[in-house]
Amino acid sequence: MTSATTSRARGHTLPFARDALTHAELTHIEKRVENWIRFGHEAQEQILDRRRRIFSFHPGSIFAFVRWAANDFGTIASRIDILRAVAQGEACQTVPFIQPGGEILLRVAGWPKVEQVLRHIDAVEEAGIDACTVSPDHWRHVGNRLNAGEQPRTYTMARHRAWLRRREIVP
Repeated sequence: MTSATTSRARGHTLPFARDALTHAELTHIEKRVENWIRFGHEAQEQILDRRRRIFSFHPGSIFAFVRWAANDFGTIASRIDILRAVAQGEACQTVPFIQPGGEILLRVAGWPKVEQVLRHIDAVEEAGIDACTVSPDHWRHVGNRLNAGEQPRTYTMARHRAWLRRREIVP
């Protein structure tokens, strides 16, 4: 993505300069860089070129952003972040390739841990639960447990129903 200063100097405005959405820049350069969304309901998609696109999310949306990079010697970085898109003016943490940032629910680095998170997401989806609707507290739990070297609890349909009921009574 170009910087705001560079874009303004050329007379262009960034596609996300004044809207209330959270934007994720996705890049795919074969065997070098791959940024992708593992789950999330995007509000809009903008194709920049054949290797880059921007997915945008409404405030409150939860999505998983995966980053992977390699060089001639193999993988140099792998990371997954599960984020909640924030409303305009709301406090947030900065995350590379995410504008303006988001509330970090889970942040894991290193392929073994990233793979565990991806398997956990698969298990949630196999249970018939949309990963976007999982309790934010559960994603925090998964990240904290994995970063501590422990196994996270399984997210069951009973836990999910309890979360949905709690959300009904607490706005």
